Amino acid sequence: MRWAIRHRTAYRYASAVRDSFNEARVRPPSDGRQRLEHFDLTVNPPARVYCDTDFYGNWVDRFEVAGPHQALELESRAVVTTLAPGCLALDARPATLAEARQAGQCQPCFDFAQASRYTDTSPETGRMALEAAEGQTDAWQAALAIMRFVHGRMAYEPQATHVHTHAREALAAGRGVCQDFAHVMISLCRAAQIPARYVSGYLATQRVGGTHAWAEVFIPTAGWVAVDPTHNSQPDETYVKLAAGRDYDDVPPLRGAYRGTQERTMEVAVEISRAEE
Repeated sequence: MRWAIRHRTAYRYASAVRDSFNEARVRPPSDGRQRLEHFDLTVNPPARVYCDTDFYGNWVDRFEVAGPHQALELESRAVVTTLAPGCLALDARPATLAEARQAGQCQPCFDFAQASRYTDTSPETGRMALEAAEGQTDAWQAALAIMRFVHGRMAYEPQATHVHTHAREALAAGRGVCQDFAHVMISLCRAAQIPARYVSGYLATQRVGGTHAWAEVFIPTAGWVAVDPTHNSQPDETYVKLAAGRDYDDVPPLRGAYRGTQERTMEVAVEISRAEE
C-alpha cells in the first residue's frame, strides 16, 4: 500500500522563549517492510535542519531556533509504500529460548535484553513472564503467548496514563494506551530472555490514521519480527514504522530544550490517506 502522511506538531508558549534545540524522529526508514519515496520537513520559525542517525540507526532531524519566539511548528510530509509481511519466519527453523537468551548477550541485541527507563526485568516481572509464556520453549511461540497475555490482561483506555508512565504502573492499573501495551510486552519478553524493542510509527487505514506504538522481538532464525499487543496481531501493510529503541524515551517524535517559560500548550495532528500508485 502507498500512504501519504502529514504530521504536524505545534507549541505555543506563554511568553517568548529562545535557544531552542530540537531533534525529531518523524522520517520513516526504508527497510524490508517499507520504502520511503518522499520526505519533506518544515520548521517555523525557519531553521536549518541537519539529518543524521542515532545510536540505534534511526533517522534524526536536528534544528535550532536561537532567537525569541512564542510558537514553534514542525510539519513533516512523507509518502511511504508498505509491503505485506511474509509468513514471518514462521517458515524459518524454530529458535529456542536458549538461543534467544544467547542472542541477547551479544550486539546488536544486548541493549534490548536489559531493563530500561520505562521497562523492567524484576523477579516479579519474570514470574509473570513464565506464567504468560505457558511453558513454551520456542522463542516465537513464547512471544506470541506473551502478546496474547498482555492483550487479555490490559484494557485500552485513552488518557489513563501519560508518556512517562512505567510498565509496572500500567500493568498494575491494568489499562493504558498503545505505548503502555508495548512497554509491558517488552518487559515480559526481556524477563523471558527474548530481546525486544519499542517501535514508534503510524497505524493507517483508508479512513483514519494516527501515531501508534508496538514491539519487535528478536528471533535468532528470523531476525526482528513485529508484534502488536494492543491489537493482539502481527503488524501488516497498514503500519508505517518511524523508529525503534529500548523504550519510548529513545524515540519520541519531537524532543528539545529551550530557555524561557515552562507554560506552553502542544497540539499534534496526523493525517494519513491512500496515495495514488
